[in-house]
Amino acid sequence: MKSCISTYSFDKLYQDGAFTRFDAIDKTKEYGCQGVELVLDDKTPDGSTPMEYAKALCAHAKEQGLEVPIYTTGANFFVKEPEKELERLCRHIDIAAECKIPLLRHDVAWGYYEGYTGIKSYKKVIEAVASFVRQAAEYARERGVKTCSENHGYLLQDSARMLELFAAVDHPNYRFLCDMGNFTVVDEDCATAVSALSDYIVHVHAKDMLVRSGMNFDPGRGYNLSRGGNYWRGTIFGHGNVPTFQILSAIRKSGYDGYVSLEFEGMEPVLEGVEIGTQNLQHMIEAVGKMR
Repeated sequence: MKSCISTYSFDKLYQDGAFTRFDAIDKTKEYGCQGVELVLDDKTPDGSTPMEYAKALCAHAKEQGLEVPIYTTGANFFVKEPEKELERLCRHIDIAAECKIPLLRHDVAWGYYEGYTGIKSYKKVIEAVASFVRQAAEYARERGVKTCSENHGYLLQDSARMLELFAAVDHPNYRFLCDMGNFTVVDEDCATAVSALSDYIVHVHAKDMLVRSGMNFDPGRGYNLSRGGNYWRGTIFGHGNVPTFQILSAIRKSGYDGYVSLEFEGMEPVLEGVEIGTQNLQHMIEAVGKMR
């Protein structure tokens, strides 16, 4: 497996413009990674088009000797006009194809939209979004790009729900981005959940979280509530309660040998958190590589 850093890990540093995604690429190289994950949306910080901006970032990554194995962007097909969202997402697929990035990650659904009057069931959500996810996968296939979604967004975050989504989409070009920490948000055992989806993995996010029982007093600022009422917050990879090494070992034993992107969402200072987390990830990857 190879280490990678998501540009999202530096998100807090972009706010004042002093630190850019180009700087994030430089840091990724400095921290000894082989790849960088580009996280982009419809707006750019310099007024260029998304295509121009992505091309510039890819060129800079290449100058630094880094691969760009995945392009990450948002999406939400559980809306009143999913056709427009599909059209928007296809423009990002065009960018990935033009930049020769082999994999694109997109979201699927974020919640029940305003005015929704149907039964609030994740099964209804899957029924509504599956055809649009399938169309995106086919559009991408025709352009040499594979699509994937991660365990993200509450509605379709559990492993069983993700499996139902993949069965409903039923397209060979659509697979799973495994975020090893996100199952915490829906109170699912992360190691068990990852193992249930191991056959579908095409990329991995290395993320760690601190977890506190909902029976205890609210830990305060920085913590969020899980679906079942427990407390969680992101932290430095290797410092939290997610069984990160166990999960990474299981992923490797399943046959996956691709990139693993650090995704830092902690309260700790960003550069320190990313550097320590990357070191921990690289040590784990090295140890996993020596396992039988």
